[in-house]
Amino acid sequence: MLKTNEKTMTLSLNITFTHYFFTFILLSCLSCTTNRIHSNYTVKRPNIVLIFVDDMGYSDLGCFGSEIKTPHLDSLAANGIRFTNFHNCAKCETTRATLISGRFHPEVNTTQLNNCMTIAEGMKAGGYHTIMSGKWHLTGNPIDHGFDRYFGFLNGAVNFFTGESTLGGKKFRLDKKEFVVPDKEFYTTDAFTDYAIKFLNEREKDKPFFLYLAHNAPHYPLHAHKKDVDKYRGTYRMGWNVLRDQRLKRMKEQGIISKDQKLSATPADHKKFSDLSAEQQDHEDLMMATYAAMIDCVDQNIGRFVNHLKKIDVFDNTLIFFLSDNGACPFQRSTPDTIKNNLKPWDPKSFWTYDKHWAHACNTPLRKYKQNQHEGGTRTSMIAHWPQGIVQPGRIDRQLGHVVDFHATCLDLAGVPYPTTYKTQNIGPQRGLSLDPILKGKQRIPHKELFYTFKSKYSALQTGDWKLVDNKELYNIKDDIIEMNNLKDKHPEKFNEMKKRWAELNASFPDNKKKKK
Repeated sequence: MLKTNEKTMTLSLNITFTHYFFTFILLSCLSCTTNRIHSNYTVKRPNIVLIFVDDMGYSDLGCFGSEIKTPHLDSLAANGIRFTNFHNCAKCETTRATLISGRFHPEVNTTQLNNCMTIAEGMKAGGYHTIMSGKWHLTGNPIDHGFDRYFGFLNGAVNFFTGESTLGGKKFRLDKKEFVVPDKEFYTTDAFTDYAIKFLNEREKDKPFFLYLAHNAPHYPLHAHKKDVDKYRGTYRMGWNVLRDQRLKRMKEQGIISKDQKLSATPADHKKFSDLSAEQQDHEDLMMATYAAMIDCVDQNIGRFVNHLKKIDVFDNTLIFFLSDNGACPFQRSTPDTIKNNLKPWDPKSFWTYDKHWAHACNTPLRKYKQNQHEGGTRTSMIAHWPQGIVQPGRIDRQLGHVVDFHATCLDLAGVPYPTTYKTQNIGPQRGLSLDPILKGKQRIPHKELFYTFKSKYSALQTGDWKLVDNKELYNIKDDIIEMNNLKDKHPEKFNEMKKRWAELNASFPDNKKKKK
């Protein structure tokens, strides 16, 4: 009996020793990746912060031609890089699925996130502490997909003051537990920043961190603090067309677009602002002032967040990205009770939206809006800032980029190889390309092709300078960012070639394979 116990004890000690030995080896390997070698200098692996806003137009930042006051973002741009040719998927959940998976969203069943290693799972494998605060809009909970901490709401849109979903019910979570939104003094933009800061303070300090901060502003309903709305009242009484002209002029002065760039045509169904009554004009001014206030509030909170990064002495080696999940939203969905009672946008019971007229101005000079795979739907202003890692800060970069690139960029900077299998699944190729060469001031190898679709209703395929839209239109996007010169009849071979390729890609995705059966 004694001999048996001795053998058992010896076996137990051997197993324990083996466990700790391999744990030590693993931790040693991870510590070896703490430093990455750049082309001619060495830097510690950066903290990475991805800041998303929701339904913001291409020209809505001060540093991209706007009259909206965004001094904190403007400062990041002035000391970082402005990307003028960066793209999303033109819709909330499709962009988020692409960001999280690093693959074209139909490849992962969009909200389901199948057949992938998420960006958070990859960063966690590289020894990063992973945090999310804000809008999720995908299946499950971020904690199920690699995030260590989470605060926010799980669905697509909520009341900014009460946290109630636009579809009814409350979906706020703190990690995996239901979060009860306070009855007073709650506003999502402020709360998301509060929890991002809180989680940073509570993190494991010996690890770099990856933070995904996903604001729901300026998505409808148009809700803002009254003090912020008051700053912009009267600013928009000149109307949407004059606003487009003013923004175009500033964009040219800032070098965002070429000096000879024209505006996309005003759609035939748009009203003239001058045809509205004085009361209608005042209401439209209030709507756009509220939208501007929502972006202003995001900027204020980014300023607060950046100051905290400086306070905890991590700012210089933190890479910050900022962009929108799609273009400005054209849908008029103000509720009858809000209109009837003329509720103000700082009233939690209100539900206002603006419509296609202001959305068209917010997307200056581009064509179309959210959901459309034209440039007004997919092209976003994007900022990158990293004091210790960006070469030649203050520049504008015009290379083609896409939200799918963040997965590749983060894993590259973290030193994490992309696997062919994950959780026993073959996960398919990584579609993105690392942005690190651009951060270093280089030309990177361009995307061979970018695939876009929204429920197969709207679609696009971009190969080089050529862009196929909705399988009906062909543009040379380098020469025609406003997509006004359809070349399908001049280049029928290219048109047919791209239609065939789009169909091949579309048919290869899991959802479509099931439909064929």
